[in-house]
Amino acid sequence: MVSGDMLSQDEIDALLNGGSSSSSIVDPTEDYLSTIEKDALGEIGNISFGSAATALSTLLNQKVEITTPVVSVVKRIELKDEFPIPHVAVQVTYTEGIEGANLLVIEKTDAQIIADLMLGGEGTNPSPDFGELQLSAVGEAMNQMMGSASTSMSTMFNKKVDISPPKIDFLDVESDNSLIPNQEILVKVSFRLKVGNLIDSNIMQLIDAEFSKNLVYQLMNPEPPAEQEAVADYRPAEETKPQSIQSDYHEPHVRHESYSQPSYQPQMRDVSVQPASFSDFSDFGSSQPESKNLDMLLDIPLQVTVELGRTKKTIKDILEMSAGSIIELDKLAGEPVDIFVNHKMIAKGEVVVIDENFGVRVTEILSQRDRLEKLK
Repeated sequence: MVSGDMLSQDEIDALLNGGSSSSSIVDPTEDYLSTIEKDALGEIGNISFGSAATALSTLLNQKVEITTPVVSVVKRIELKDEFPIPHVAVQVTYTEGIEGANLLVIEKTDAQIIADLMLGGEGTNPSPDFGELQLSAVGEAMNQMMGSASTSMSTMFNKKVDISPPKIDFLDVESDNSLIPNQEILVKVSFRLKVGNLIDSNIMQLIDAEFSKNLVYQLMNPEPPAEQEAVADYRPAEETKPQSIQSDYHEPHVRHESYSQPSYQPQMRDVSVQPASFSDFSDFGSSQPESKNLDMLLDIPLQVTVELGRTKKTIKDILEMSAGSIIELDKLAGEPVDIFVNHKMIAKGEVVVIDENFGVRVTEILSQRDRLEKLK
């Protein structure tokens, strides 16, 4: 028996057993990323997906909002509970600038709406079928998004960052062909995605843990551009030059004169200047014909038509015509008839009879301006 405030042996054993069991359980995801690393990954996602939202908005013709990301670390075995089968995964691989891949995961219903908008629909009533065509449409949308995101990353990392065409499929954690990186510990970056009034959901980004740490390292240690390196190498040469001049203390004036003395004097040369000559266009458009060119056109046949007059009739009037019917024209008796060449009126005349044949005596030829107006 123990008194008052003393613990029994059983209580002591229970406490010892409990303490030992709790201390033996170590969560590998705890403290895997420091606070600074999480903030850096969040900043990368915030900037890159902010640019991606603009690209997606242009594609879908909808207002797109992507909120500030939340960075966490997950185990691969936990993904089955977080992402059941009705999820669509898009794998994006970086091919230039940085090496690695990440995975975008969206819900199937959201993917159906995006596919419907990409295929010209309104997004309010997407097709329940989600086949290869719909997958390709979503893949193209994600390709445009990540292409814009890689452009933003190029600015952040001070070097060109490019991606390969994305791979898209339904997310299946247990499949051997799963698009999920084959790592036990992954970094999850979660965004809230809003597309107009159609989508208000989450879009997740799964990144290989080693790749995520590499991103943080390159963000913290950016490579200087080639132009900056060249300037840095050149500046010491500029600084050493005035130092050598100032070190010669006894003859500053002589040094100054030797440098300020003009070494290059422009040499004046005698140049023969003549007025510009231009071709004479005074005879352009004159009445002198180009006989050789005109001879090539003289043999071209033209259709000449004489029009006695015109009128308009209804279909009923045309059907009621018979032999002996008279059609009244818009020309008065004795009024000149119109002469057409290739259906363009060029002259007027009067009807005559020549050896039992009708003919037309030309009484008026239209002016050149009138003929041009008729040709329009």
